[in-house]
Amino acid sequence: MARNTRIVVVGGGYVGMYTALRLQKKLRRGEASITVIDPQSHMTYQPFLPEASAGSIEPRHVVVPLRRVLRKCHHLTGRVTEINHANREITAEMAAGHITKIGYDILVVAPGSVARVLPVPGLAERGISFKSVGEAIYLRNHVLSRLDAASTTLDPKLRRKLLTFLVVGGGYAGVEALAELADMSRYAIRYYENINREDLRWVLVEAANRIMPEVGPKMGRYTVERLLDADIEVNLDTRVLSMVDGHVKLDDGTEFDTDTIIWTAGVKPNPMLENTDLPRDERGRIKCTTALQVVGMPEVWSAGDCAAVPDLTKKDPNATTSPSAQHAVRQAKVLGDNIVAYLRGKSLKQYKHSYAGSVASLGLYKGVAEIYGIKLRGIVAWFMHRTYHVSRMPTWNRRIRIVFDWTGALVLGREVVSLGQIHDPRAEFSRVAGNPTPPGPPAEEARARTTEVAAGRASA
Repeated sequence: MARNTRIVVVGGGYVGMYTALRLQKKLRRGEASITVIDPQSHMTYQPFLPEASAGSIEPRHVVVPLRRVLRKCHHLTGRVTEINHANREITAEMAAGHITKIGYDILVVAPGSVARVLPVPGLAERGISFKSVGEAIYLRNHVLSRLDAASTTLDPKLRRKLLTFLVVGGGYAGVEALAELADMSRYAIRYYENINREDLRWVLVEAANRIMPEVGPKMGRYTVERLLDADIEVNLDTRVLSMVDGHVKLDDGTEFDTDTIIWTAGVKPNPMLENTDLPRDERGRIKCTTALQVVGMPEVWSAGDCAAVPDLTKKDPNATTSPSAQHAVRQAKVLGDNIVAYLRGKSLKQYKHSYAGSVASLGLYKGVAEIYGIKLRGIVAWFMHRTYHVSRMPTWNRRIRIVFDWTGALVLGREVVSLGQIHDPRAEFSRVAGNPTPPGPPAEEARARTTEVAAGRASA
């Protein structure tokens, strides 16, 4: 292929950033130009979002600035809205608001996934997902603000609603977010003279008959036991029928009011893929070969949550790799090397990675892990969870900062300060300036919930 090949990477997440890192390291000067397009100027390391929301890690330390690490790449802050491979161009809405078309010779499609939203009445108005650092910060401030509100009301019904927290989805994201936030709330109430541990109600609802299927049935049962020991209600084989105005109805007949609904019931490929001419499977993922090329389109590559990559470790010829960070990081390495090989006319590698295991945190000093068939639990699993993920965190800058955060929290305790003002920074100024209809906190929070869910549906 000719020199100065135009390589465009759609998405700055796991696959997008790691692929760009690999390319800028392997390509020779003048061999190609690399452009990365993402709505955010950073990559978020999602496994650390629960600890960021619970105050164990500074939120800024779980994101990696793309411009800082991709020094040899061009970074455009914008949202890709369409891919037309027939014309070798993409359409993107830039941060400044204008629409532009960008041509390419090599395209990497890695927009990732978004929250899988179900048609549950009230979800769009009341729910919030848990996929971005903004959502983690919001949930931290929101949970602490519910404690503040509950400590000042004399209405017992309102108090119960404020101190009831619902998490829907029993996968890794849901269980870890639940465990960390519940830990944080229990730690925080030591500073509230009129809120006791038994006043807090944390509820988990999972449609399947088990939680965290990645760690196996035995460890799943252990996880449920630990959650129950922490006074967390676990509802398996249960579905949410409605959550209008925070009034939750479950299909087992249970009803209760809550002001906090965290939605982690799975993910789906980014809906932007619907505006492309790329081949997709029945689940909406891009069909790929084992070399991570899009089927029938050798100039287009994909990997991660949005890609259907054949799993060579399985006997089933139709099996594909699971949407996990474990695969995304490893696929990005192969993808980057294969693009370099493709440009130089060399043979391509096939992606093959056997399942190594899983680790999960269940709050401070508690965890579960299954590594190459070896099952661990308690503080050992919790330590392995932290050790593994800090080793996977991109750049030594972020690894060192996270270790410092943990050390500070160990010595000085968690930070339990709510900075809810950041969600409506003009409210106080509008009040003193005489604005007759300043946006009140309830309306602003409802608007924030709707915006977060809508962003989850449409983000690139």
